[in-house]
Amino acid sequence: MDVLQLDVSGRPQAWITTREAAVIYASDGIAWTLGDPCQTLRGGLQRRTGQQSRIEVHPIVAVRGAVPSRAWRQAPALSNSKLFLRDRHVCAYCGHTHHLDDLTREHIQPTSRGGQDTWMNCITACRGCNGRKGNRLPEEANMSLLYLPYVPSLHEDMILRGRRILADQMEFLLASVPRSSRLHG
Repeated sequence: MDVLQLDVSGRPQAWITTREAAVIYASDGIAWTLGDPCQTLRGGLQRRTGQQSRIEVHPIVAVRGAVPSRAWRQAPALSNSKLFLRDRHVCAYCGHTHHLDDLTREHIQPTSRGGQDTWMNCITACRGCNGRKGNRLPEEANMSLLYLPYVPSLHEDMILRGRRILADQMEFLLASVPRSSRLHG
């Protein structure tokens, strides 16, 4: 299970392990938490009291300190797994849902024709449609897009990273995802 790490203002920073979260708890670096504790880590016995130390880790932790603002201006990294999740495994040309093995990253404007490998130029396509379109623009291949590409927000990106997300974490992240996002569907 991973913990969602936020900055003190509530912006997602990273997915961290419970052990990494425990280090932040132990160094008094937690500003606030959300959700019921999801794991209890036990340590050694205290010499004076004989009690075992323990840290209750919450699913969402906000960490004290400032975060460089430039970190929030860049688009999330593009990967096939995140692209396919963004597009819900649906081919942008035929509209069918496909198994992961039959999906490809399709460049609307082919890279050989100056297209960039970016969120706004990439959509999910099945192998058949991708092969049919080939090295052409969609209109040249007489194929139209059934949905438009978009750059995922920071909150959407945290969902798209493919983690096993707990209900508290998903509720927190989805609260900041635009209603128009395909992740709400």
